[in-house]
Amino acid sequence: MTRNHPQPSRRTFLGGTALATVGLATAGVGTASAATRTAKVTWPTEFPLPDGWLPEGITIGRAPYAYMGSRANGGIYRTDLRTGEGKVLHAGATGLAAVGLKLDSDGLLYVCGGAGGTAKVIDSRTGRLLATHQLTQNAAPFINDVVLHKDRAWFTDSRDAVLYGVLRGRSGAVRALPLSGEWVQQPAGVNSANGLVATPDGRGLIVVNAGQLYNVNLSTGYATKIALSGGENVANGDGLVRIGRTLYVVQNRLNLISVWDLDAKAATATLRSTITDPRFDVSTTAARYGNRLYLVNARFTSPQTPETTFTGVAVSL
Repeated sequence: MTRNHPQPSRRTFLGGTALATVGLATAGVGTASAATRTAKVTWPTEFPLPDGWLPEGITIGRAPYAYMGSRANGGIYRTDLRTGEGKVLHAGATGLAAVGLKLDSDGLLYVCGGAGGTAKVIDSRTGRLLATHQLTQNAAPFINDVVLHKDRAWFTDSRDAVLYGVLRGRSGAVRALPLSGEWVQQPAGVNSANGLVATPDGRGLIVVNAGQLYNVNLSTGYATKIALSGGENVANGDGLVRIGRTLYVVQNRLNLISVWDLDAKAATATLRSTITDPRFDVSTTAARYGNRLYLVNARFTSPQTPETTFTGVAVSL
């Protein structure tokens, strides 16, 4: 997505973040640009993750490396897209989770902490934890996905009608943006807000919620349901990827990606096509590199044990 503000330098962030502190209300965040170069056809289209990794989020920056979080322990795994080989970048710890994540152009990873209610900032070069933000004190949150847009990282909480905006590169409080308007929050214990991307005009965010898409005004939090044409809903909608006015919706348990054409104001979305692949096994989120989308298989319908195998897969755009 197009950046609308100058990006803070990694040096600026590191200079103001000497210690990782729970509840810290500062950070640097933005949106990681998709690479424009075309992945070579010889690059693998499937690669393994560690057994028991429990992946859900994936992000890719300008270089050909994918970063995938672990719901098992909050770790981060990095794979070289050219070879399919990978390693654990950040080990995580018992009781933690890494769900959605995004990589900024300065090398900083912004990671959703799931039921911990946190947002973390990790150095993608060293794997070092730089900061932890406690976004909410609610008893049962689920910080699920993140988009880097303008001067903030915006996080969804699937258990509350609130978006959280974390400043990047400078001090400042986390902004809580209550959702209103046409937003329909699901009952307690049922996930609502999930993946999100910026609108084509950059004025708001598109958020998927319970099979529908909403355009959220970042000034007010007012959410307007996006009219869908050619399809009734985006059932099991999870991760979102937007390229120009084309929106890709990963519909996890349906094992497909629906492709929608947005109008200029993201008021309507028209179904263009769907992408399916026999290798999809409850794929949750996607990231673009060149002419491919890379996805992780969360395998929610399979046993979630330390011995369960997991993979990432790539499909052509």
